[in-house]
Amino acid sequence: MIGQRLEVRQGQGLVITPQLQQAIKLLQLSNLELEDYVEAELERNPLLQREEPEGDGPDAPEPERTASNDGEMAFGDGVGHEAASALDAGADDVYGDAAPGERTSDRMTDEAQPGLSDWSGAGKGGSTFEGDGERPDAHEPTLWEHLQAQASSAGFGVADHGVALTLIDATDEGGYLRGELAEFADRLGVPLERIEAVLAVCQGFEPTGVMARSVPECLKLQLIERNRFDPAMAALLDNLDLLARRDLAGLRQVCGVDAEDLAEMIAELKGLTPRPGAGFGGEPAQTVIPDVHVRPDPAGGWKVELNADTLPRLLVDKRYHAVVQTGARSETEKSYVADCAAQANWLVKSLDQRAKTILKVTSEIVRQQDAFLAFGVEFLRPLNLKTVADAIGMHESTVSRVTSNKYLSTPRGVFELKFFFTAAIQSTDGAASHSAEAVRHRIKAMIDAEGADGDVLSDDRIVEILKEAGIDIARRTVAKYREALRIPSSVQRRRLMRTA
Repeated sequence: MIGQRLEVRQGQGLVITPQLQQAIKLLQLSNLELEDYVEAELERNPLLQREEPEGDGPDAPEPERTASNDGEMAFGDGVGHEAASALDAGADDVYGDAAPGERTSDRMTDEAQPGLSDWSGAGKGGSTFEGDGERPDAHEPTLWEHLQAQASSAGFGVADHGVALTLIDATDEGGYLRGELAEFADRLGVPLERIEAVLAVCQGFEPTGVMARSVPECLKLQLIERNRFDPAMAALLDNLDLLARRDLAGLRQVCGVDAEDLAEMIAELKGLTPRPGAGFGGEPAQTVIPDVHVRPDPAGGWKVELNADTLPRLLVDKRYHAVVQTGARSETEKSYVADCAAQANWLVKSLDQRAKTILKVTSEIVRQQDAFLAFGVEFLRPLNLKTVADAIGMHESTVSRVTSNKYLSTPRGVFELKFFFTAAIQSTDGAASHSAEAVRHRIKAMIDAEGADGDVLSDDRIVEILKEAGIDIARRTVAKYREALRIPSSVQRRRLMRTA
């Protein structure tokens, strides 16, 4: 029977509020993305401001500190467990419903978490984004600017100069001209011979080999400048596919030279530049800034501490908040001020939670991989997200967000946190499994040592050696690791040895 009725049901559900979404988003941001996000919030929210470095004024208050607020953790410190559990559980109110209290200074934080701003504002190192540390403009010319400057002084007429600029615009970052000359002639309405004449002049620009239409032409231009282009070299450039296959017998035949001459010709080619424009115009490489530092503890073990330079220093300005709150008259103004205050306090707390969670996860990773820090990559242990999550009482998704785009500075270098999570390869004797990264390192070390005795190891032989060492691995896995390391096959390596 179909009818209407009223029922009362009780159930559990997870509601992801905008504040919780913000906390999750902050957790997976890299330090550069976090800086951009904070800059946008500072512009949008008038109640937020950067905390000035401590001790700038004579009356600067001494901030309260706890063990966690020092920004470091040694093994055994239960730092951030309660605070992180709320975020990990996905609660609506991650930091509690209590309204933020007041500090004795001019600003507003939470009384329930003393020294809160020390985490969310653990120092913004240097002056990368501030006026105090602005660097003078050190603009380096791009490849196109470099070529345009040479075209301006090449003595072209007005029409030919326009043709040259068109060809320069069609040059890619590697220095190669992309496009058919006939298409340029049709587009510009000039004879093909004129395009070819202008291109011949442009191909004499620096760097040598620029604006070539193919790799052989690029190498040819460089050989002509060195006065080393002859019929034998021309035949070699026409058969670069044979060189790639290391078919030295075929090359000797087509070039008409003996083995010694061919070796000299190949050595000359190796001294050329196949990408003449590579030194221009690219975006400068971003320096990896670690989020966490690991250093030896004088008392033994390792000390893990956050990189203060990557943490924004944010506070809510209590004094300005009181001023604008008093001056608000309409309900719209009062609502706007209240929203800004709530969002500002939540952002400060979210940054605090983010720092604690990163420190907590990283400390467990360091504890699991202490052998790697002490002895090297061969002692890297198999590790997955679940192992770390179970050890610190978090969900795997939280650990995954923390380890995305985060870097750890160790005495052995700077590594992405994802580097420490490697698959396990079983042992032949039933002992502890081996890390895939450690096995890759061992394979590379064995192949690097081949030149000492002239013996080239096949994939099958590598499998036998690893099994003798207690590592149960398949031949296809060895081949996959070798290819990932960009190591040629045993046949190709043997040819390379003969060429050398």
